[in-house]
Amino acid sequence: MGTTKTDLFTAEQNALARLAKALGHPARIAILQHLLNAKACINSDLVQETGLAQATVSQHLRELKDLGLIQGNIEGSSMNYCINPEAWKASADQFKDLFVHLPSDQPCC
Repeated sequence: MGTTKTDLFTAEQNALARLAKALGHPARIAILQHLLNAKACINSDLVQETGLAQATVSQHLRELKDLGLIQGNIEGSSMNYCINPEAWKASADQFKDLFVHLPSDQPCC
C-alpha cells in the first residue's frame, strides 16, 4: 500500500494493517512464539532457535520492536528482548475487534 493511499483509511485500519504485515513473516512468528514460551527476557538463542543469520534475526527484532510488540534492554554488551505485555494485549484486542463482527448464525450469500 503506497504512502499516498493510507490517508483513505482510519488510524485503526492503518494500525491493524501494520500489525498484520509484521505478523506476516514466519520468522517473526517464530521469534514471538519463542519469547512467549520463554516467559523471560532472552538474547542469544534466537539465532539458534530460528536457524537464521544474526543480521536477519536483528532485522526481524527491529521490526517487532518498532511496532512495540517486543521491548528490549541493554545488558552488558548484548540486548535482551521480551514481549511488551501492554502492546501484546492491545494487538490481541485489535484482532479480536475485527473477528467478532461476523454473526455466527448469519448464512453467507
